[in-house]
Amino acid sequence: MTPSLRASYAVCRRIARQAGSNFYAGFLLLPRPQREAMDALYAFMRHTDDLADNPQPAHLRSQDLTHWRADLEHALLGCAERPGEPARPAGKRGTVPVCRNGPKGASHKRGLPPFFPPETDEGRTILPALTDAVQRYRIPHDHLRAAIDGVEMDLTKRRYETFAELERYCELVASAVGLACIHIWGFRGQEAFEPARKCGIALQLTNILRDLRDDAEQDRVYLPAADMRACGYSEDELLRGVDNQPFRRLIALEVGRAEQFYREGAALLDLLETAGRRVFGLMMSVYRAILRRIDRAPGEVLVRRVRLGRLQKLRIALRWTFLPPRAAALL
Repeated sequence: MTPSLRASYAVCRRIARQAGSNFYAGFLLLPRPQREAMDALYAFMRHTDDLADNPQPAHLRSQDLTHWRADLEHALLGCAERPGEPARPAGKRGTVPVCRNGPKGASHKRGLPPFFPPETDEGRTILPALTDAVQRYRIPHDHLRAAIDGVEMDLTKRRYETFAELERYCELVASAVGLACIHIWGFRGQEAFEPARKCGIALQLTNILRDLRDDAEQDRVYLPAADMRACGYSEDELLRGVDNQPFRRLIALEVGRAEQFYREGAALLDLLETAGRRVFGLMMSVYRAILRRIDRAPGEVLVRRVRLGRLQKLRIALRWTFLPPRAAALL
């Protein structure tokens, strides 16, 4: 590993560690090469999120994401994709082949500027580690493109009429990342793709419920309008933080939907290699515990961001570190 690549991985490790994510503890269960790749993928996602979610006007954030998309395409030039594997879910611009023929590369074909320097030193240092991980674990490039597509939606779309619309958003911002993760963890057969997609949706639905108050304060309502009408709850009540029976029916509906995705996604565990099973189990258990806490006390999401206590997170971490990684523990 060259000094510059080593430095890139060090920056990614710092970003992942300092973010305080529930996911980071799971990275520590992986062998070092896989842990480094997860750090790089997490740093890419963290930087992408930060470009989309900051105090700048929306048009400037959109420009930053356009530049970042071009930077990613240039960084991916020459990275071979896994032959014959469908890239799922595809970004909204579709699958684009990697070009190895100089400046008129993939970003040019996607209607992007031929090159923009990264907006920050952080972006500049993340990409070498990311592309090394992509090449080493043969991560389909469209999973990374889809993640940018997803956060870009937040700049223009602040309401969802149906769950089908919301599901597509969840696929972009979460399922795409999960599909990239299983390439790092190791999996057996394409039958792993569908449960990985469902796990991403389950995790993102949990995030949406957990962050309900914070998102409402930023004029973002992810809960489908059709679901709100069916439960007799209004957007105005949500923005005012009204906790009533219609609200509890609404939360029960969304919790039940997320639980179904968790149950169906649990099949992924038996399709992963051993180290991946442990990190997957830890991540799923932490987020499902958050969902169950929301289910027990729905009104809490209108007051604060729901979190697990340190002791509960420690118990989950010890279970997936020292006991056999079995699917039954996820149910």
